Amino acid sequence: MHFLPESLYRMGHTKNMDFDDVVNATVNVLRKAHTELPEDVVTAIRNAHEREENEIARRTLETILKNVEAAKKLKVPMCQDTGIPVFFVEIGRDLRLEFDLCKAIREGVRRATLEIPLRPNAVHPITRENSRDNTGVHIPQINLEIVEGDELKITAMPKGAGSENVSALKMMLPTEVNKIRDFVVETVLRAGGKPCPPIFVGIGIGGTFDGAAKLAKKALLRNVLEMNEFEFEILKAINDLGVGPMGLGGKTTALAVLCEIGHCHTASLPVAVNIQCWANRRAEVVLR
Repeated sequence: MHFLPESLYRMGHTKNMDFDDVVNATVNVLRKAHTELPEDVVTAIRNAHEREENEIARRTLETILKNVEAAKKLKVPMCQDTGIPVFFVEIGRDLRLEFDLCKAIREGVRRATLEIPLRPNAVHPITRENSRDNTGVHIPQINLEIVEGDELKITAMPKGAGSENVSALKMMLPTEVNKIRDFVVETVLRAGGKPCPPIFVGIGIGGTFDGAAKLAKKALLRNVLEMNEFEFEILKAINDLGVGPMGLGGKTTALAVLCEIGHCHTASLPVAVNIQCWANRRAEVVLR
C-alpha cells in the first residue's frame, strides 16, 4: 500500500520530508505489516485450504484464515511473536534528506513497540539483556539501496524466530548446482513443524556468504503467486514430504518457493534458505 503522512497532505506536498514524517511512516507500515497480511499471501492460504484433503490440515488452515481476519478487524498483531524488525529501504537519488534516516526508522520502531503494541524481542546476544523497545546494536536491520527518482520507499518485514532459527546457508561447490534442490528440501525436512508451516521458502543463490542470505530474505518480498518452473519444482518436492500445516500432516507444507540469484566467485556457490512461517508479514510505504 502506498500512502503519505497526513502532514504532507495538509501541506499540499510543498513541505520538505522531515524526521517526524519518517517516524510516523515507520509506525504506520509496521502496524499494517503486523495486522494485515498482503492479499497474495492470503490468496495462497485460501487456495491451499481449498486443495487440502487432510481434515486436520484443512481445519488448521481454516483457523489460520480466521486468525488473519480477526487481526485485521481488531487491529492487533496476528502472532504473539512480533519478530525482529527488518526493513528494505529504497532511496531515490534525487531525494535530499536533511536528517538521519536510520535514526528516524529506529525511533519509529520504538514508538510502534509501545503503540501497536509489539512484544519486545531484541536482546543482547551474550548477556540476553532485553532493550525493551525492539532496538539495539544493528537492530532494526535496515537494508539501504539507491534507486532512480525522488521517492523514499520503506518496506517492513517483521521476522519471527521460529522460522529464522531453522533457516540455513551452505557454501556449496561450483559442481553442485544440481544439488541445490536437495539442500533446500532437506532444510525444510529438518525444520519439520518448528517454523509453523505452511511456510514460504526464500532461496538466495550466489553472491557471497552474507550476500546469499540477504538474497534469500529479499526473495520473500516477492508476489507469492508468481513462481517460475524451477521454484514450482522445489515446491512440489517440499509438499511431497507430507509435513503439512503445523507439522500435523497433509499436502501443504509450503505455500511458495521464491528464489533470487546473484553472480558469485568462480570458485564458490553460496546457497541460503530463509524460511518464513505462514504469516509472511510485509508492508510498504512510499514517501514523496
